[in-house]
Amino acid sequence: MNPDVITVSGRPIGPNHPPFIIAEVSGNHGGDLSRALAIIDAAADAGADAVKFQTYTADTITIDVDTPPFRVSDEHGLWGGRTLYDLYTEAHTPWDWHRPMFERARQRALIPFSSPFDRTAVELLEGLDAPLYKIASLEVGDTELLRTVAATGKPVILSNGATNLPELAEAVATLRDAGAQDIVVLSCVSSYPADPREANVRSIPTLRDALEVQVGFSDHSAGIGAAVAAVAFGATVVEKHLTLSRADGGVDAAFSLEPDEFALLTRESRRAWDAVGSATPKMTEGETESRRLRRSLWVVKDVEEGEEVTADSVRSIRPAGGLPPSEWEKVIGRRFRKSARRGTPLIWDLI
Repeated sequence: MNPDVITVSGRPIGPNHPPFIIAEVSGNHGGDLSRALAIIDAAADAGADAVKFQTYTADTITIDVDTPPFRVSDEHGLWGGRTLYDLYTEAHTPWDWHRPMFERARQRALIPFSSPFDRTAVELLEGLDAPLYKIASLEVGDTELLRTVAATGKPVILSNGATNLPELAEAVATLRDAGAQDIVVLSCVSSYPADPREANVRSIPTLRDALEVQVGFSDHSAGIGAAVAAVAFGATVVEKHLTLSRADGGVDAAFSLEPDEFALLTRESRRAWDAVGSATPKMTEGETESRRLRRSLWVVKDVEEGEEVTADSVRSIRPAGGLPPSEWEKVIGRRFRKSARRGTPLIWDLI
């Protein structure tokens, strides 16, 4: 087991590789297969590495009961008062859509995968040769699901929303004991939309070291700032919901990116990864020209042999080539050994 490198469909994931960018379709298809396929195309055009779906039906994830425990709290900003059954009926991805969606993703050089929510969903996805699996935040405690997914031997991505560290550690141990070798934990705030002030991306290295896994970031906040910051703190995977247009509405639209925004996320996340570098301060090859243009001591007017070095004849100016400016007090008041023209670098042999 090497947590520093996980390979999915030939694409390496790890701290020494650009962040693995996942476009989450979820319920943004709005019950329209053609829209789901268009979102997949938009993900490819935006430069994503992978596209993720969710595999459940209302009946596999809950039951049709309208009592307070089975309703979203009234104060919820997006889904307040709705029954779980009604919400999941609207948001689910029909199972017969999965094959054409997987096929479209592969045609567009995207890695397709999904979040299964029960054993039957895993069986469906195995039939489509899914290369990895995602465990959603609220399924972290579903031991049977964890073991079923781990038994496939595929890499597993595990979100930690609404989960404390001991629960998360137990889930990771369950996956490992059941055969999962490659695990990525996604730091996640399970709020919709999430407040970026709660993202706590500074915890990413702590999760990585405590669990000995790669850590990524699943972002439900507005914009791209939290995700880019997560990459700077070591996130190797970034997951974000994608919609064609927030104005079209839908269960996830409010916290999803539109295609041009997702393209910006892709570019800036990879730019952030490029910028992280190492912990050792150093000059770069790109700074060679700038270093050549640093200040040094130069003769700034024609001088004759024996003439005194003064502030009128020698100054600290750009570029480099003469003595460093720190030598100014040592040279002032000395005399020139020979004549020199304006624009001559001041070196010890000259004075």
